[in-house]
Amino acid sequence: MTERRSLPVLPSVPLDPLGFFGSLIRHLSGTLEDVVGIADAEGFTSVVGARMGSEIEALYRAQLGGRPLTREEVWAVLVDLKGRIGGHFEVVQETDDRVVLRGVRCPFGDKVHGRPSLCMMTSNVFGSIAASALGYARVDIRQSIAKGAPSCEVVVVFDPVVGRVSSGREYAAP
Repeated sequence: MTERRSLPVLPSVPLDPLGFFGSLIRHLSGTLEDVVGIADAEGFTSVVGARMGSEIEALYRAQLGGRPLTREEVWAVLVDLKGRIGGHFEVVQETDDRVVLRGVRCPFGDKVHGRPSLCMMTSNVFGSIAASALGYARVDIRQSIAKGAPSCEVVVVFDPVVGRVSSGREYAAP
């Protein structure tokens, strides 16, 4: 049996859980985009985003007494959840049939640059939360940090009549 020796002291390395998982997601999305193409990578990311959206909506709904979220609460949830996970979004316009949000910081940080398939997380999380509460949503990501824009612009239409003639991805209540 050998005697246990002390390990050498190493210099500080800039590695933490957030950075590690950010790199993991970046490499995973990049590999998917390279192997199956951006459209299919967006499809895989959409599945994950829809599941995450359902989980997140249930968490907020439970904290609000189990009742469906109001329209204003949906917008507050979208802004709040982005803040809780490291992003920064705000409502910049609200009309009778839609809300426009601007994101100046992505939860994926600089790891999102050049990874447009990750935008499907935002689309599907926003879409599934809004559709679950309001019955319908169409989400259009008009610009994104992932594609080189200085901010994200996300339009969520919640009127199905208007949604039919709008661009973006459509979501319906489960």
